[in-house]
Amino acid sequence: MKEELTRSDEMSIAGAALRGAPWKTAAVAGGATAATGFVLSVFANGGDLPWAMAIGIGLFSLIAAIGSISRPAVGDRVTREARLWALRHPWRFALYPALGSAILLYPVQLVLDREGVFGAALDALQGGLAIYLITAFVAMTLKGRGQTSLPGGR
Repeated sequence: MKEELTRSDEMSIAGAALRGAPWKTAAVAGGATAATGFVLSVFANGGDLPWAMAIGIGLFSLIAAIGSISRPAVGDRVTREARLWALRHPWRFALYPALGSAILLYPVQLVLDREGVFGAALDALQGGLAIYLITAFVAMTLKGRGQTSLPGGR
């Protein structure tokens, strides 16, 4: 009998897979990208902090999500199994880093960019959609890494 996972179960498994993410690397890369983007935008058009922060948040999310599943055989048993699940279900796994990214983008768009409630939500959802698509496609290409680790060649 095959049991279906609930959304709560999927969220727990995705969280377990993300537990081993390279958080420090993601934070440094995202912060450096945001700072560089802001400095470059100052020279180009007077500075665009919301744009620079959005790029930094996006890179942070991508590095964390992709880094968490890039080495499925590393970590404790629960983390390894969660990463294998993420590689077998890339579209479901990618939903959670994308939602996290959209949640981080919303206050940036609302407060710093002064988009308004609905404009900020739309911009945050667009950023989350980009993270979702990129993470899922990269997870699909990494799917083979998880296949060799599965028992019985499944």
